[in-house]
Amino acid sequence: MKLAIAQMCSADTHAANIDTLRDLAARAAGGGADMLCLPEVAGLMNADFKTAQTQVVDAADDPFLAAAREAAAAHGLWIHAGSTPVRGPGGRFLNHSALVGPGGAIVAEYDKIHLFDVTLEGRAPIGESKRFAPGRTGVVVDTPLGVLGLAICYDLRFPALARAYAKAGAEVIFYPSAFTVPTGRAHWEILLRARAIETGSWVVAAAQVGRHADGRETYGHSLVVAPWGEVALDMGGTETGLGLVDIDRAAVSRARGQVPSLEHDRPFDISRVETVDGI
Repeated sequence: MKLAIAQMCSADTHAANIDTLRDLAARAAGGGADMLCLPEVAGLMNADFKTAQTQVVDAADDPFLAAAREAAAAHGLWIHAGSTPVRGPGGRFLNHSALVGPGGAIVAEYDKIHLFDVTLEGRAPIGESKRFAPGRTGVVVDTPLGVLGLAICYDLRFPALARAYAKAGAEVIFYPSAFTVPTGRAHWEILLRARAIETGSWVVAAAQVGRHADGRETYGHSLVVAPWGEVALDMGGTETGLGLVDIDRAAVSRARGQVPSLEHDRPFDISRVETVDGI
């Protein structure tokens, strides 16, 4: 299949991002893509919780997801809508991803499981869980284009999820993201290549880039990594845009056939050894 990877600098209103989505979908279809892949918070990037509460609605009523459905149907295009915030439990949001089929129907939905609660040196703590509730269920989707595993951004740091997806048959794992610049420089490519190599899967990571209206700055470098670990696409860290890449599903079986580590898990115990001072 041919994927169109969108690198975005999402705005703090649905309307602006919907305009971008429509343009990207038209360009993806014009380039012969089977699927358009969007980054995390493609639909709305607003760090101000009070303002966001006036914008965020239930998934069924979300204007960005509705626009993704319309664009998919208009162009006969699969759209991985990255993610967008929707109403969740307990007054918090869900970081919500949807896969839209070429007829315009939502065929799968996923809520980000692992939330970005970190403290980077020299920066205020980032507490995603203050605004977002965690998802509880991983999602693997059987499609005519292949078996797809759905994840979001910080999920990338949890290899057990990727391994579970691969064992469930996923050939492509999606990590739409909005990485910070410090963590992106240090960890982004390394982690994506590791997940691909560990699972023998294609890894597709559409990313946010640049300085956003809400003050955040994101790393960019939307990547597609092949199952043997080669970087098939890197969109750089400065510009928005659209990249096209062909996904060879046969590369998955070749990689897994050479290093069948998914079949080699063994149970084990941990033995802790305590030493005496000076010995």
